[in-house]
Amino acid sequence: MNFKSSWMALAGASALGVTLIACAPQAEAAGTAPVESAVAAARTGNAVQGEIKVSGPPPQENGNWKSTILTQELQTPWGMTWLPDGRILITEKGGGLAIWNNGTLTRDAIIGGPVPAVVGQGGLMDVSIHPRFKENNWVYFTLATGDRNANHTAVARGVLRGTQITDLKIIFQTKQAKGGGQHFGSRILWLKDGTFLVSIGDGGNPPASTEGKLNRWWAQELNSHLGKVLRLDENGKAPKDNPFVKTTGAFPEVWSLGHRNIQGMALDPASGRIFANEHGAQGGDELNRIEASKNYGWPKVSYSQEYGTQTWVSPDRSLAGLVDPMVVWTPCPAPSGLVFYTGDKFAAWKGDLFSGGLAGNDIRRVDLDANGRVVGQTRLPMPGRIRDVRQGPDGFLYAITDERSGKLIRIEPAN
Repeated sequence: MNFKSSWMALAGASALGVTLIACAPQAEAAGTAPVESAVAAARTGNAVQGEIKVSGPPPQENGNWKSTILTQELQTPWGMTWLPDGRILITEKGGGLAIWNNGTLTRDAIIGGPVPAVVGQGGLMDVSIHPRFKENNWVYFTLATGDRNANHTAVARGVLRGTQITDLKIIFQTKQAKGGGQHFGSRILWLKDGTFLVSIGDGGNPPASTEGKLNRWWAQELNSHLGKVLRLDENGKAPKDNPFVKTTGAFPEVWSLGHRNIQGMALDPASGRIFANEHGAQGGDELNRIEASKNYGWPKVSYSQEYGTQTWVSPDRSLAGLVDPMVVWTPCPAPSGLVFYTGDKFAAWKGDLFSGGLAGNDIRRVDLDANGRVVGQTRLPMPGRIRDVRQGPDGFLYAITDERSGKLIRIEPAN
């Protein structure tokens, strides 16, 4: 199917009550997925979080902003967070910890940080500080451990004072060791109760397998951390009120399941709604609202096709008991980094989501109404592959690019 016929099929979906939301022309991999079956599935009314938004032509560009490249000397940056003194702490995939401070970038500025296994997509990934950092100085990291034959996604915690980390230790690690270098996740998101969520990828595309089962299918098993969002306490343990703590055989850390590879999570602090963007395969990137105990379907249902083919990952786009996505992006922007905007620099953007795009070289503004439902989308073209996007304490948006000469970008009003 060509793009024109895809769009004609989508246009016909309006009769089914499907809201059409556009997506960028770039895909995570070559090729795009046909959509007739996806549109037909949309009428099943499965979406507890709102109607499915099926992709179409590229969204319009939003012109009321400008971007400033603050530096392009980072080495494949992955995550960033602000310290109370105003410094930005930035992870580099190879293990470096850089600091942006008052217009100056210092690479390898922090010593004593975790040493990751740099395996394919894995390395040193996200970084976040404890909500009471001023009291305990705890800083958290996600990273790959092990080697190409047997690796894990892990969470490390250390004490950061000045330019040195001490008392560093792994406080959580996925139980199963997987092979290869794909789909580690992984973002950290703190909740109001002092616990945090961490996303774990499904472990990789076929033929990658673990314990005799294709990695992707572990996303549906409660006795696995692969393909999950986990909820942990500040010490890396499962809180007693996690949804599957009393389920026989289930890993107690599991919060939600059926995910492929989440690399962006965001919290609406007023409502408590949790959002995540998720990589599909060939087509079918998703935006979801994440809720405890819910199953998001991968790979039982998917809007993705297998790479290099016209074969659907699953014959179904929607099934009873599985949560449908809020937005489906085809072609794929390859989403990474997600923020819920609460600042005062962009009045029209307050309460909206901003999702970075690796293949899309953009940031998607997803317009939400007061009930957290998607009502529109615009696109902010960016000078590179966006790995993370965050809101700074100054109310501006900041992004980093996934490049060997990685950029730190500030997004501000045009005037």
